[in-house]
Amino acid sequence: MEGKVEILSTVTIQQSPDLYKIVDALNRTLKHKDLMFGLALDREDQEKAIFTIYRT
Repeated sequence: MEGKVEILSTVTIQQSPDLYKIVDALNRTLKHKDLMFGLALDREDQEKAIFTIYRT
């Protein structure tokens, strides 16, 4: 499975201006565990964000 990214979990949460700080901290802290975290605005509801955990 080399070179592939696997989605482990996705959750929709309330958007907050500081959410990116949590995602950044998780990425910096857990990259050695082959984990990556993503955050995107929900296209249908800009008040919501989609938080995703990946295995790299």
